[in-house]
Amino acid sequence: MIEDHPIFLESMRFIRSKISQNNFTELETKVLERLIHTSGDFSIQNLLIFSENACEIGIKAIQNKVPILTDTDMAAAAIKSMAARAGVNQIFSASKWFEQQKDFSKTKTAFGIMRGWMEISKYNYGDKAPIVIFGSSPTALEEFLTSLENTDRKPSLIVGMPVGFIGVEQSKKRLIKSNQNYIVLGSTRGGAAMAGATINALLRSSIQ
Repeated sequence: MIEDHPIFLESMRFIRSKISQNNFTELETKVLERLIHTSGDFSIQNLLIFSENACEIGIKAIQNKVPILTDTDMAAAAIKSMAARAGVNQIFSASKWFEQQKDFSKTKTAFGIMRGWMEISKYNYGDKAPIVIFGSSPTALEEFLTSLENTDRKPSLIVGMPVGFIGVEQSKKRLIKSNQNYIVLGSTRGGAAMAGATINALLRSSIQ
């Protein structure tokens, strides 16, 4: 059981009192609440998109102790504490593989995500398939989705929250149209903190 600081609990009560009526499930609402808490922005409610049963699938994967692969060190750092409490000890950032890059036709992050995915998914698939988080790089998300078109091996869940103006919305729309399990923050909004907050909401739900 997680014991929260009184200020956090008060913040969550305030957020719940201000959220407008919606069709989110209880678990989806918990993700929404964490994103609002992280951003201080209630308009997030209109941008959040879930594939069917994405939260349930993500929580089951967490309970199976699947590895988590992120596109930034910031996202990895954001979830490290809650992941440890949930018993998830394998958290990887794309930066782990940067030094292996010889062909610079891809961005460093796209290269790192692809190399990390190939290495980690080789030993973790099916019920152990990794969760993959994008909180920065739309090009890495695009490369990743392209690679999944040619294989039956897929991640348990993709959090698609790259941020910026070039290629960001395109990459998110492509993820939404794919056959992957996803949680997406639409528009140009996103970032490592938002992606991390999403996974932390699932990690927290897996414990409680």
